Amino acid sequence: QVQLVESGGGLVQAGGSLRLSCAASGRTFTLYAMGWFRQAPGKEREFVAVIGWSGGMTYYADAVKGRFTISRDNAKNTVFLQMNALKLEDTAVYYCAGTTNRLWYSSNYYERPLYNYWGQGTQVTVSS
Repeated sequence: QVQLVESGGGLVQAGGSLRLSCAASGRTFTLYAMGWFRQAPGKEREFVAVIGWSGGMTYYADAVKGRFTISRDNAKNTVFLQMNALKLEDTAVYYCAGTTNRLWYSSNYYERPLYNYWGQGTQVTVSS
């Protein structure tokens, strides 16, 4: 099993920045990639970004490309999401997710079923 714990959410003004962290513990050696999803009130959970656990391959949703950066610290089993130029529409609960699918990069990495493990989520609120 793998446990994922997010942190770093909060309230920020539009145009500001936040950095989210996701600490993984347990059988982390089984993970091949880590992703971030978000869910706004009344909406479905949507893909934000993903990074390979080794090699560092990354993919982003169009809505965040150029503003958000996903990175990892393998030594600390931690993945980060640096969010800049935040917009009101970025307000959501942000979830960290991990996949044990070795071929995640050729699969539907933007879809929830690919991911075996999920964190509890951290709230990000962007105000005007």
